[in-house]
Amino acid sequence: MLVLMLVVAAATLRLCLVAGAQQLCRIHTVRTGKVFHVSQQIQGDHLYFSSRTPRLIKHPCKKNIALYLGRQIFFTRDNFKSSLLPLSLPTSIKVGVPEVTSAHIAGSVLLLVVNQKVYVYDYEANFWNASIGIEHPVSHISGDNCCYSGHPFCVDISNSVFAYLHGDQISQTNVYFSNTRGYTFQKFAYERQAELVGSLGGVFYFHSLSQVGLLLIDQGKAMFSYSEHPLNRSLGLPFDYNGTLDILITPGQKGILIFWFEKSLLVSGNAGQLVYPVPVDEEPRISYSSVSEANVTIHNIAANQNELAVLTRENSLYYGSLGILPSSLIKFSGQNIWSQEAAVMFTDVGQVEILTPLPDPMFPAFDFQRCPMNVQEILMDPQLQVDICKVELLQGEFDNRMYSIDMNSELQLTALMIPRPGRSPVPLAMVSNPHSLGLQVAIYEDGYTYDGNTKHRLNISLRQQHHWGRANPNFTSSIKKPTVSTITLDVANKEISCVDLKPLTALISVGCDQEKKIVIQKWREGKFQEVTKAEFVLLEVNGLFTYTYSLTAQMALCRSQPQNWTTILESSGDKRPFFAWDRENYISCHDPDNDAPLRWPDVPYQILGGPTANKVIFDQRNGIYVFFLSIVDPYYSYCHLGTTFSVYVYGALPPSIIPTTVTIIPLIMAMLLSVWSAYMIPKLLHTEKGLRLKEFWMNLCRRLRNLCPCFQGRR
Repeated sequence: MLVLMLVVAAATLRLCLVAGAQQLCRIHTVRTGKVFHVSQQIQGDHLYFSSRTPRLIKHPCKKNIALYLGRQIFFTRDNFKSSLLPLSLPTSIKVGVPEVTSAHIAGSVLLLVVNQKVYVYDYEANFWNASIGIEHPVSHISGDNCCYSGHPFCVDISNSVFAYLHGDQISQTNVYFSNTRGYTFQKFAYERQAELVGSLGGVFYFHSLSQVGLLLIDQGKAMFSYSEHPLNRSLGLPFDYNGTLDILITPGQKGILIFWFEKSLLVSGNAGQLVYPVPVDEEPRISYSSVSEANVTIHNIAANQNELAVLTRENSLYYGSLGILPSSLIKFSGQNIWSQEAAVMFTDVGQVEILTPLPDPMFPAFDFQRCPMNVQEILMDPQLQVDICKVELLQGEFDNRMYSIDMNSELQLTALMIPRPGRSPVPLAMVSNPHSLGLQVAIYEDGYTYDGNTKHRLNISLRQQHHWGRANPNFTSSIKKPTVSTITLDVANKEISCVDLKPLTALISVGCDQEKKIVIQKWREGKFQEVTKAEFVLLEVNGLFTYTYSLTAQMALCRSQPQNWTTILESSGDKRPFFAWDRENYISCHDPDNDAPLRWPDVPYQILGGPTANKVIFDQRNGIYVFFLSIVDPYYSYCHLGTTFSVYVYGALPPSIIPTTVTIIPLIMAMLLSVWSAYMIPKLLHTEKGLRLKEFWMNLCRRLRNLCPCFQGRR
């Protein structure tokens, strides 16, 4: 009897050491639209999910849009606040077996893989389409959503989707890519794909690294292969691959990946370059290095930008943070929250909910059992022995914003951190793509609060990694290609109780600054920025070619044959010739890597600016020239900078019909004769012949006066 009492006491004590000592949530059921017996029927094929455990996908930008995948599939536009009919295909679409193996929400459309084909549901227009361009069976789709702004690069992120067959041999598999949110696909060519060994575990566009990543699975190990320099030179670090891992890309383009299966939970903070297991804290003093060591069975998971929730079949919920340094999972239990159809989701920061569809025998529409939890409130339970957050404030105006850094540009960001008295938090700034974006951080004390707490100001300087001069060229990405990176400011050693103290994150587009433009007298926002010294080309809009250039290819010291408008227009075939020559296809004749021989050194050199003093020389013609100017220097800006301007040429005399030699020679002879006459005639008049000649002319003049009446009145 005493032994039994001790066992009961021990079990009670263990229950009190976890969050199970309190009720986690108050369960309620959502039931709407069933007051009247309105006839509702499911039209078309009844869709269902292939896995025996459900999934719940939330739109990261539109918080009320979500998709539940289970024995029935539900799509909601009000975050499951009303009863729903199961999702079905229209009767006009025949799919055979209506089994869904993968799903993705891309902007305003829902993508489903049904019976190895991709279908698009525009939920705003309530219209279904079959994707075009996929010629082979596929099982999975992957994509991401950008929620920062309407920047063209952000739109491109939401439009990019991959489709592939999971488990196929990677060397011969067919991968499809769409930049139209899944409406049309084309085959994706991955360099060195034929050399890769193993089966395909997934294809992902890691926008945080500006890389496409292929997951290779071989003999119980997995690793990523990347598409662009410098990561394409080798594979990522291998990690254990047990079962069939689901891969979740967390919102925000921070590069955080979550890999999970029933007995495995892994995380990566740098887009798969380093993958490691997530530790688990069962009790305040009992920790495990992984989920498998803790001997728990995962039912499903949910994640937002900074938090992770795991629902297990042991009737427990585990919670952790996804900061720069992810924390261990902490266990919440003590209430019956698990069922076979239950799914976990985040409704807001620190707000977790368990959702379970409930069938209604009287109506085809399903109700939903909801179990909301306030994580911050649960963590305040003293039984958990969670340390209080050591930071009172972390804020910056750049949080949840998007910026552009063009070539040779710099961006300055500031943040404020206020720690609790007597605490020493460690702020840590990190970029997701250090191959492209470099940073420098300065921190200093900036006064005190009314409570006497010290204010810490952080100044963050961002520019391209190439221009910091601190990285090896083998580390940096190609400077000619635009890239993207996120900047995250967090507290390295913050406690799990800092639920409301989320990291500060901004998306940085290392590419074209949309506000930059080329004009003849001004730049951006009506303010002068700089005189452009980059290489540029000109083309007369009206087809006038009565001008040439002051330099030839040889005079410009070209190492190879320079490009010109004739060859560019012949090769492009573009209907808009003014945009045929730009930074993407320009090849400098001074580039030592350009091996085109200099065969015609006397041709005009048609590139202006840059290292040469080339000029335009106009022919003898008065009139207006309208030029299109295009900057072709690939190292000046990621933008396609161009402008149109006019030049008025005046003062040019019309060309003479008579040859120049015919005019100049008689003129010179006449001038010489005049000079000779002015010298010799006065001298000859003082000789005998000169006096006779003078007398002759005087007599001639007298006779003329007598003959002409006009001279008679003057006598």
